Amino acid sequence: MSQRIAPLPLRDGVAPSFMNLPGGRWPSMLAFLVERCPHVAPELWHDRLLRGAIYDHAGNSLALDSPYPGHGRIWYYREVPPETPVPFDSPVLYQDENLVVADKPHFLACIPAGRHLQETLLTRLRAKLDLPHLSPIHRLDRETAGVMMFCADPVRRGAYQQLFASRTVQKEYEAIAPHRAELALPRVHRSRLEERSDCFVMHEVPGEINSETRIELLETRGDKARYRLLPHTGKKHQLRAHLAALGIPILNDIWYPALLPDKGSDFSRPLLLLARAIEFVDPLSGQSRRFESRRSLDWSAA
Repeated sequence: MSQRIAPLPLRDGVAPSFMNLPGGRWPSMLAFLVERCPHVAPELWHDRLLRGAIYDHAGNSLALDSPYPGHGRIWYYREVPPETPVPFDSPVLYQDENLVVADKPHFLACIPAGRHLQETLLTRLRAKLDLPHLSPIHRLDRETAGVMMFCADPVRRGAYQQLFASRTVQKEYEAIAPHRAELALPRVHRSRLEERSDCFVMHEVPGEINSETRIELLETRGDKARYRLLPHTGKKHQLRAHLAALGIPILNDIWYPALLPDKGSDFSRPLLLLARAIEFVDPLSGQSRRFESRRSLDWSAA
């Protein structure tokens, strides 16, 4: 995890991470890391300490023979295998002292996580705009493109996040999916979405409704159609799960309605889902704001 106040600066747009240390006795910092963090190979911990790539609470490098402090905190920069560059731009649509709004491309992760570190929208924007405290106000899936908002001032981030919690933000998406002539549109689809017990995807189950999406037909081309999606709630994978449940799964989706192999570095078949626009009343200025993506979905990629 990362924290706003750190003894180390950003490195290539990435904030340092930290680990809180429990009480206990270990002969050295290395012995603790090897025992308590078995998901990392012992030789990697050895190498990091040898390089001085792990730091104490004051930002000083620890060594192989550094004693275990206990009840302290260590800092480090995440290291991941070489990343495949995402060859698409991420233009800034709007910027002031509080807000940064960007037009995220397909395939670019929002924030550093898992195998993604440099190839994330947050890392790009922090480096490009020289805003080390920039943080996301909401999230988009890695494969979803479109409008995404960030806050440049951590103190004011909560005011914008509250807009999403109170559902006073109007979000508009577009998707290309199969056309079902018998499906009456427009319609409001409501269901209960829960994560499956055997994997990370969502599915509809009986019970109290917790998700709602309005679906409108914009145009058809043969057996495909472009839809406007207006989510009233923000459940994980809501749009992907709802369209799959209606028999019109978003084209090029490798998770819905069935799990398919990861696309890896194949950027030719993006998920045909776009966060087209976001609209709200600014909680700080009182101004009505609407931001729209300049991107369009590529029918030929279906």
